[in-house]
Amino acid sequence: MHEAILWCGFLGAWLLVAGPLYQAVLELEAEELQVDRIRALGETVPAPPEISAGWWLVPPVRWLLVRRRRERHQQEILNQMSDDDFDAMTGFVNKAVGWLLVGAGGFLIATKETWELVVGLAWAHVAFWLLMVLMFALSIGHIAARSAHTRRAADARSAERATDPH
Repeated sequence: MHEAILWCGFLGAWLLVAGPLYQAVLELEAEELQVDRIRALGETVPAPPEISAGWWLVPPVRWLLVRRRRERHQQEILNQMSDDDFDAMTGFVNKAVGWLLVGAGGFLIATKETWELVVGLAWAHVAFWLLMVLMFALSIGHIAARSAHTRRAADARSAERATDPH
C-alpha cells in the first residue's frame, strides 16, 4: 500500500504541473485578439536609439542604460494606450503571472513527490533526475499536443463551414 501512495502522490503532483499550465495556455490564447491589439500599438511607438557598443566596456552601466531605455519605451507605449487596451494588457499579465505561480507551486510539489518516490522505492538518485526531465517533457508535450489538436480541429471546422453553403 505504501508504494501505491507514493505513486499517487507522484502522479497527482505532476498533474498539478500539467493542469495549471494547460489552463494558462487556454486562457491566454483566449486573450489573443487583445494581445494582437497591444502588440500593434507597441509597433507604432518608435524604438529609442540603440545604446553604443562602447558601453560593453562597463557592463553594469550598460545594463542600467538598457533598463532605463526599455522602461522609457514601455512608458511611451502605456501613454499611447486607451483605457480598454491598458485594462486588457494588465488583465493578460495578471492572468499569466497567476498561472505561472500556480504552475511553479505544482512544480515544487512535484519535485518533492518525485524525490519521495525515488527514496521510497530505494532507486538510484539518478532516477530522480530522469523522472524530473521525463515528467516535465511529458507535461509540456501534452500541452503542445492538445493545443495543436484544438487548433487543427478549429481550422478544419472553419474550412468545412467555408465550403458548405448551408
